[in-house]
Amino acid sequence: MAAHLYRLGRFAFRHRRLVALSWLGLLAAFIVGALAFSGPTSSSFSIPGTEAQRAVDMLAERFPQASAGGATARVVFAAPGGRRLTAPGDKAAVESVVNRLRSGPQVANVSDPFAAGAINPARTVAYAQVTYRVPAVDLAGAARAALSRAVASGRDDGLTVEMGGDAAQEPSGQSLREVIGVAVAAIVLMVTFGSFTAAGLPLLTALIGIAVSMTAITTTTGFVELSASTPTLAVMLGLAVSIDYALFIVSRHRHELLAGHDAEEAAGRALGTAGSAVVFAGLTVVIALAGLSVVGIPVLTQMGLAAAASVLVAVLIALTLLPALLGFMGRRIVSRRFRRPRGPGDARRSWGSRWARLVTGRPVPVLIVAVLGMTVLAAPALSLRLGLPDDSVAAPDTTQRKAYDMLADGFGPGFNGPLTLVVDAAHSADPTEAAQRVRDAIAHRPDVAAATPAVFNPAGDTALMTVVPRSAPGSDATTDLVTAIRGEAAGLRAETGADIAVTGLTALNIDMSAKLAGALAPYLALVIGLAVILLVLVFRSVLVPLKATLGFLLSVTATFGAVVAVFQWGWLAGFFGVSQTAPILSALPIFVIGVVFGLAMDYQVFLVSRIREAYVGGEEPAAAVVTGFGHSARVVTAAAVIMAAVFSGFMLSSDPLVKSIGFALAAATLFDAFVIRMTIVPAVMTLLGRSAWWLPRWLGRALPDVDIEGRALETRSGREPEPLAV
Repeated sequence: MAAHLYRLGRFAFRHRRLVALSWLGLLAAFIVGALAFSGPTSSSFSIPGTEAQRAVDMLAERFPQASAGGATARVVFAAPGGRRLTAPGDKAAVESVVNRLRSGPQVANVSDPFAAGAINPARTVAYAQVTYRVPAVDLAGAARAALSRAVASGRDDGLTVEMGGDAAQEPSGQSLREVIGVAVAAIVLMVTFGSFTAAGLPLLTALIGIAVSMTAITTTTGFVELSASTPTLAVMLGLAVSIDYALFIVSRHRHELLAGHDAEEAAGRALGTAGSAVVFAGLTVVIALAGLSVVGIPVLTQMGLAAAASVLVAVLIALTLLPALLGFMGRRIVSRRFRRPRGPGDARRSWGSRWARLVTGRPVPVLIVAVLGMTVLAAPALSLRLGLPDDSVAAPDTTQRKAYDMLADGFGPGFNGPLTLVVDAAHSADPTEAAQRVRDAIAHRPDVAAATPAVFNPAGDTALMTVVPRSAPGSDATTDLVTAIRGEAAGLRAETGADIAVTGLTALNIDMSAKLAGALAPYLALVIGLAVILLVLVFRSVLVPLKATLGFLLSVTATFGAVVAVFQWGWLAGFFGVSQTAPILSALPIFVIGVVFGLAMDYQVFLVSRIREAYVGGEEPAAAVVTGFGHSARVVTAAAVIMAAVFSGFMLSSDPLVKSIGFALAAATLFDAFVIRMTIVPAVMTLLGRSAWWLPRWLGRALPDVDIEGRALETRSGREPEPLAV
């Protein structure tokens, strides 16, 4: 591979105008395609194969007026000063708000608290349910404004009025998260390279890569229905890996220039060595992201495939456009203070080599301290509780949280998470009687607070009823209730001839958590298995890939422990801006595993490939570790800081879920880069010695030699480079 990439690098350098124009032409084509073919994105969220989703699909077909997939808002009223809402003045104020709600844009239905019996026994708290014809992401600004005005009118009349539900949440618009990540990346690159020119190239290629990826995704929407959230992960990861891959290649190019090679030869050698690492690092990230499709949730599948495509674009740009741009830069890529001749001693005096000597000199105590520290961090993960968000996790001073608390105080905790029971009575002799018998069976359960009368569709074959649990939406008791109702379905079908299904936001959350939990093991097996095979091919070693995988598992468990400590237990909550503890987002573990595994293998490939290069060159195992770190530690550190900065930008979001994802990814990046790859890896490799590179002979004969360390370049023209730290 090294020889092929060497020739590619020289070709792109020599024909730099052609390569640059080709990429600009491709970008222009995608821009035209985005403008000409872009279609609407889908805001629907489905969990195929679950009972809750099947019920939603049936309602959409038979009971469209129920707006099962539409946005909802729950407006909660409380009478101040011990008064009752049934007093004439307060009742008139409530009815006025309800009338205003009904006149709002995109509204499908508004329930009257007095007509629907949605008022507590003390007559102090009531609520109106607002259902919209469109999902929350498609809700117009005018509809949200009308909702806010109606609530404000009730407050003006002296009532306490708060609102919850997805319609009450402001859409998360564009923020400065990516800008902050790019700004930090620019600072880190300047410190690393000491040159505006060198620092600007990774940023330029990253921006071009993101532009190509996003316009390509937009063009695809004209032919395939994509979720509106599909580009989110593609932007985040595409930006981060584009900068990192360019960083490694530019650093190696400068190394080759300072070793005495001309610019074209340096570009070829940079691609033959660092470019090989980029190819395999990119493949591990692609495997991890594409593997999200095994979960079976369309939104995650689309996000994973779009992000994988974005990473592939980043790899292709690093291998073609970057060496072409290096051709335009010439020797200006090296700052003046780095242009003096350097010798082998420079690498040995770098901080990376000093750190490696410290670790290799005391591998056992360093390994014990690092593993014990990560184990302590991982301990809180034993208390990990998963769930999906509701208004109980909102900040205490928000209207959503106040509405949630008012309902829980006035009606009981279950009113914040009602279940929707769908009765398919198409094959019943008497649909009305069947629905009534189903309601009676459910309403008499001790864990059910209330069950509303059935409401039939115009055809009279499908009924809806609301079941209110006595327990909170995210509690185990509510999960048990859903399971119990579903367990009674067969008996009720035999008795009434009707099929029942439980849906609603609470049931969808329960089903999604179960589906994600069930997919975790096969996802891990697929991703880790394929990546281990790839790493065996790259390093021609059995123990190095196994060590890399075990280190990844240690960093991930430590990350989950840190997430639990901050977001579930509330440790350092104020420092990280966490206003409310809550269960961890159920999608977070599989999401973090997918993203972080790919990035962890990035650092593994870049660090260990330089160690293997030194070992294959004839150095002793411990000395090869020191040499490899002397060359790569600085750029790996810069790459990890840049990656963590991009992820940390998401912690500035007011949304606790986005904040938790940003925290988890940033923490995992730092743990894996600095504790696992730069501390545990050199300690273990020192202890393993030559056995780290052991490979059975039969396997060695069967595997192709991909030559990631660039042995084939030793016969190329040009003076061989001296070991050098840049």
